[in-house]
Amino acid sequence: MKGADAEDRAATYLLTLGREVLARNYRIPGGEIDLVTREVGGTLVFTEVRQRRQTRYGSAAESVTPRKLALMHRAALEYLTRELGRDDLPCRLEVLTIDGSAETGKIQLLDVEG
Repeated sequence: MKGADAEDRAATYLLTLGREVLARNYRIPGGEIDLVTREVGGTLVFTEVRQRRQTRYGSAAESVTPRKLALMHRAALEYLTRELGRDDLPCRLEVLTIDGSAETGKIQLLDVEG
């Protein structure tokens, strides 16, 4: 499956940060969250994983569009209400990028504002 190797590496990386993985590939019609994790303090983090082997068409971070961020936000709200029964929990969105191969490329975490 395309992206599975990058998502596996991302999940492993987030575990090393002390997070608990709650869900992978959480899907709703029109949107998906690659990883849902919980930080030690309890904050939920919704993570989009982007990987680019080459920069010919831009970096992994540059591949995240405003539309993708809007769909991510919608899917995160749906997760909160459907899976946890409330939408007022501390949470945030982030993008984890891997530039290079999924196995050895450079990882970067980017917080998403708003």
